[in-house]
Amino acid sequence: MKLLHFFDKLIFLINALVATLLLLSYALPFVPPKTFSFLAVLSLAVPFLIIINLIFCLYWVLKLKKQFLLSGLVLVLGFGHLTALYNFSGENEQPSSDTLSLMSYNVRLLNLYDWIDDDAIPEKIHDFIEQATIDILSVQEYNSAIAKKTAYPYVFNSNSKTKSELAIFSKFPFLNTGIIKFPNSANSAIFADILVKNDTLRVYNIHLQSSGINPNVKQLDSETSDRLFKRISKTFEAQQYQAELVLKHMSKSPYKTILNGDFNNTTHSYVYRLLRSNFDDAFDIAGKGFGRTYSFDFFPLRIDFILVDKTLKIVDFQTHNVRYSDHFPISTTLELR
Repeated sequence: MKLLHFFDKLIFLINALVATLLLLSYALPFVPPKTFSFLAVLSLAVPFLIIINLIFCLYWVLKLKKQFLLSGLVLVLGFGHLTALYNFSGENEQPSSDTLSLMSYNVRLLNLYDWIDDDAIPEKIHDFIEQATIDILSVQEYNSAIAKKTAYPYVFNSNSKTKSELAIFSKFPFLNTGIIKFPNSANSAIFADILVKNDTLRVYNIHLQSSGINPNVKQLDSETSDRLFKRISKTFEAQQYQAELVLKHMSKSPYKTILNGDFNNTTHSYVYRLLRSNFDDAFDIAGKGFGRTYSFDFFPLRIDFILVDKTLKIVDFQTHNVRYSDHFPISTTLELR
């Protein structure tokens, strides 16, 4: 620090604070929100903290200062978090002829309240889904009252009392379906046991608790930090309970399982680690880049996931850049073995 000018000393102090926060965040996937909900809130900031530390590291390297080691070492220690933010190595393989394609898509009520200035959004979402030729489709925030009929022969939805529903569409027949209700919440999960060729797969479509925070900058500015903090803390506590309900239900499944949907949380969270424990994340295996699934102004957020039974081979993953919702649809191709 002695060799630094006053401005660089100030920069280094800020750097030290940001590096400490990032280091602290590495423990978050192991800290239950019910126990320390105030710490769980930090998980949302991890992508931002990683990017800022990369900028600090580059700043000191360009100035030929050894202070780059601070952020550099913290980033190396959390390399798994870095690759969760940006996948460098994901590669799509050439699939065999015997494959199964799946998609998860939060359609935001098919633009019921005109968030997007386009009256044709329901038709555009319908056309996108039809052209994607997906075998099994999981949809969150579905609104059957205004949805266009699809070509899928098998459909199961939650028939929610609210306008927001969950739905599973399939080209293969259902053997069994059901709903996992989340107490004191408008959110829920559904599942379908699907006969695919000579095998049965259980597909879960889940929509975990949302904080209800509007990502619009002006709306965020109008909220006090204390209110935001409390709301997100309560949301993460509810998500933990909901994830535990899903895990309990899954533990009784006799079939290979696929879990997909809108988790309303990131890969750096306790909830994600809990749900992913026995699965492969399709993005980690075959995705590339940031894998952003939610339209957020500040940094890339991946809160929608397709988690796949480890006995199934993932050969492809895509994030589809269609802007008909505040979420981007994600899809994967599996090789049946």
